[in-house]
Amino acid sequence: MIAMNDGWESDGEAPAVQFPVYTQVYGRGGGGYRNRGSEDRFSNNKDEVRARPRGRGGQSGGERWNGPTNNRWENSDSSGTNMNVKSSEVGRIIGRGGSRIRELEEESGARIKVGKPLEDGQTSVVTLTGSQDAQNKAKQLIEDLLDSNPRPQQSSSVWPNEDTFKSNTNSEESADRPVPKAINWAELNKAYEAAEKERWSHCPPLIKDFYKEDPEVAGMSSEMAEKIRQENNNIVVSFVFKEGERPIPNPVCTFEQCFATYPDILEEIRKQNFQKPSPIQCQAWPILLRGDDLIGIAQTGTGKTLAFLLPAFIHIDNQPVPRSERGGPNVLIMAPTRELALQIENEVKKYSYRGIKSVCIYGGGSRNQQKAALTKGVEIIIATPGRLNDLVMAGCIDVTTITYLVLDEADRMLDMGFEPQIRKTLLDIRPDRQTVMTSATWPEGVRRLAQSYMCNPLQVFVGSLDLAAVHSVTQQIRIVREEEKAQELYNFLENMEEDDKVIVFVGKKIRADDISSELTLAGVECQSIHGDREQCDREQALDDLKTGKVKILIATDVASRGIDISDITHIFNFDFPRNIEEYVHRVGRTGRAGRTGVSISLITREDWMQARELIAILEEANQEIPEELVNMADRCDAWKEKRASERGTGGRGGGRGRW
Repeated sequence: MIAMNDGWESDGEAPAVQFPVYTQVYGRGGGGYRNRGSEDRFSNNKDEVRARPRGRGGQSGGERWNGPTNNRWENSDSSGTNMNVKSSEVGRIIGRGGSRIRELEEESGARIKVGKPLEDGQTSVVTLTGSQDAQNKAKQLIEDLLDSNPRPQQSSSVWPNEDTFKSNTNSEESADRPVPKAINWAELNKAYEAAEKERWSHCPPLIKDFYKEDPEVAGMSSEMAEKIRQENNNIVVSFVFKEGERPIPNPVCTFEQCFATYPDILEEIRKQNFQKPSPIQCQAWPILLRGDDLIGIAQTGTGKTLAFLLPAFIHIDNQPVPRSERGGPNVLIMAPTRELALQIENEVKKYSYRGIKSVCIYGGGSRNQQKAALTKGVEIIIATPGRLNDLVMAGCIDVTTITYLVLDEADRMLDMGFEPQIRKTLLDIRPDRQTVMTSATWPEGVRRLAQSYMCNPLQVFVGSLDLAAVHSVTQQIRIVREEEKAQELYNFLENMEEDDKVIVFVGKKIRADDISSELTLAGVECQSIHGDREQCDREQALDDLKTGKVKILIATDVASRGIDISDITHIFNFDFPRNIEEYVHRVGRTGRAGRTGVSISLITREDWMQARELIAILEEANQEIPEELVNMADRCDAWKEKRASERGTGGRGGGRGRW
């Protein structure tokens, strides 16, 4: 369908070709216009046509309007009064959908008919019929309409021609038009910074530095500090984006060296029977207690949660404003999944420090219960991004009081698409907060987020920035056909020892349900967990595995992170994950807390795209690499090279290469 413009060609000759015009009938009873069912929808009639006033039921008294076609001058004859108007102003008389011309007819009592453009292409004739008083009134109404707020001339041609461009570019009107002013981005940024400064100028004072360095740690030489880092799984610490004004703090070797001035914290640590700080903790605690922003890169199960949790307790308890006057929580911990959020909540509950209260909010949990807990007053909020934004928008949470922010498993949150929710939340948190980010990997998305919302952070990574599986796990790779997978799983389950616990990872929710149903029908007790199960069922499944009620958990990748069950002995990858990062996290569910574990992965031909990356993981951990896996990786590399060459030379791509 060809859309109608408000007016006709304002300059040059009228188009030689008349395009079809949509036929409309305006009816009083129809509420607008409707197509006549017995007539053609398009008309090429070149005779003048008029907009029909609505008759009863839209069926009588109607005329068709075939488009607008301009210097106003009137004459009279026996058939009515003719007015010459500019073609560019016809659209104002007709109005959208004929609404204006109907109003003019109803107000004046005259019939108004719009004719086609005259030979000059710039003038159209409007004919007024009816009583002389009605004609005079209609003429006056049209003149008043066209004299008020005249609009710039527009072309009525559906397709622009050469004259149109000449008119638009060379006319005096175009020359007199003011040139748009260039945007001064520096000035806008300066104004934004001033507004932000004013916005946060009324925040209560904030203290972030609570570190009292132990004399033994302070007197440590740089060589000794580096030796301790090397002995603790090769800790590497550095500023991420630029050198800081203060030196990097030395690592601590005992809990007393870090928390000697906080005896209540030491007492809580002793209750948990910890022997010494984990590698991430011995370097992260001095940094966080000093008030610096931190990025902690370490594999799961290395004590990252406690690394940011104990400094959070001290941060909450030592602010100058009393808790009752702060107006909201001080610590926000964001996690990608419900399971990880609940695990962090359980960790918080282990340490009853100075009456600090926490709440865990997540999708799938009772919204009313979570709101009720928030109204009672909490100092720590553990949340998934979706439900957090929901309650912030509802006015249940005021994040402007947050002074200590943790983004736990940041890489996973970005993988799950939570970056918009994270950024929205960070915009409403005071900019001088202390920010902690933990991650198992260091992808570009995490780096970009850190650069945007952290203040010259220190990065502590344990082991290597290269992706690597934990070395306490024996990784077994089995090359099979798809139809052989089920038998491989049954053979493994039949040979399980009494104390073994296994998580069987699958790629689809329906497969998790199918396998758990088949095992249950076969008399094998198991549980399953995936994103479509109710939250209470997911929590029950994890609890059954923790308590030993079941020894087998069938799971999708929702369980690959955040599940801290220390006595998992085996991981069985029934379906290999879609990316190698998830493989590393799956393997990390076993071999935790000083124990060893076994990972068994079934690989089919469909998984060959991950073969080369898997070989690198196995080599780094000194694991056995099956020859079939190497051959699979070689075939995949050869296929990639062949496809790239075909694209580059116009092979199967029809001659179209890619940039």
